Amino acid sequence: MVIPLVQVVRDGLVESVHFGSRVVLGPGGEVLEAGGDVDEPGYPRSTAKLMQATGMVRLGLDLPPDLLALAAASHSAEEFHLAGATRILAEAGLTEDDLKCPAHLPHDPVLHDRWIAEGRAPRRLAHCCSGKHSAMLATAKLNGWSTGDYLDPAHPLQAALAETVAELAGEPVAHTAVDGCGAPLFAISLRGLARAVQRVATAPHGTAEHRVAEAIRKHPEMLAGPNRDVTQLMSAVPGLIAKDGAEAVQIAILPDGTTVAVKIADGSARGRMPATLAALRRVAPEYDWDDVVKRCPSLDEPNMVGL
Repeated sequence: MVIPLVQVVRDGLVESVHFGSRVVLGPGGEVLEAGGDVDEPGYPRSTAKLMQATGMVRLGLDLPPDLLALAAASHSAEEFHLAGATRILAEAGLTEDDLKCPAHLPHDPVLHDRWIAEGRAPRRLAHCCSGKHSAMLATAKLNGWSTGDYLDPAHPLQAALAETVAELAGEPVAHTAVDGCGAPLFAISLRGLARAVQRVATAPHGTAEHRVAEAIRKHPEMLAGPNRDVTQLMSAVPGLIAKDGAEAVQIAILPDGTTVAVKIADGSARGRMPATLAALRRVAPEYDWDDVVKRCPSLDEPNMVGL
C-alpha cells in the first residue's frame, strides 16, 4: 500500500496528490521512517548506477574521479559529458560505435532544443547513460571479456554487477529486466536500495564504494548537469549525494550517512524531489533547507508540498 507523499496546493485547496513509498535510514542504518511498499521489489532505475559503478571498480576499472562520476551518471549531454565518455572509450581502444545504448538527443531540454535548431542528429554519446555504457565496455575489455554482447544478462560483467547489487542491498535480486538504455536492470526493494546507496556513501577509504562516492561528491556536474536538480542540490549541500532515476525514483544521502529513498507510485518526476526534501527537512533540521531551495532554481516546484 502506498502513502501520500506530495500534494499540489492551489490557493489553499489540494488539487492533486502523488502517492508513493519512502524509507529513511539513520547514519547507523536504523530505520527512521518507512511508509508504503518499502519491502516490495521494484526497479531502482538509474539510482542503481552507484552500485554498478562500484561493481566495475571492483572488477579493476580505474578512472580519474571526473570520469568515474560520469560512469554513475544520467548526464545532460553537455559537451564535457560527451568528451568524458569519449575519453573512457578511447583509453580502452573503443569508439562511439561500440556503444549499445540508443542514439538520443540531449536529456537537458535547453540542449535538446539547441541540437534540433542546429540540425544535429541523435548520438549514442548523447544518451544520458553513455558514461555507464562506456565504463561497462572498458571494464569488459580490461577483463578480456567480449564487448559486442556486454549488455547480455549472462555476460560475466552483468553477472558480477548483479552480485554487487545484491550484496550492497543485503537481499537477492528479485527480477532482471531491461532498462531504458538497454542494460540489465536488477529489481530490489526500496529498503534495499536505501541500504545499498548508504553503504556506498559511507564506505571507508580504500574501498571501491568510497572511490565512487568521492568521485560523485567532487564532480556533481558530471552526475547530471548544471541545470539539473541533483547537481544543484549536491552543489548547495557539500558532501551530500543525490541521484535520480526514471519513473520517479530518488535517493539522497547526507554527509553523516542519513539516507532517503523515495519512489512516486505514478512515476511522475515532479513529485520525487519535493518528497525527498520533505524527508530531509524532518531528519536534518540543522540545514537551512529554505536557503538551499533558493540557491537551486530547479528545486523550486510551485504549489507542491512534500508530506
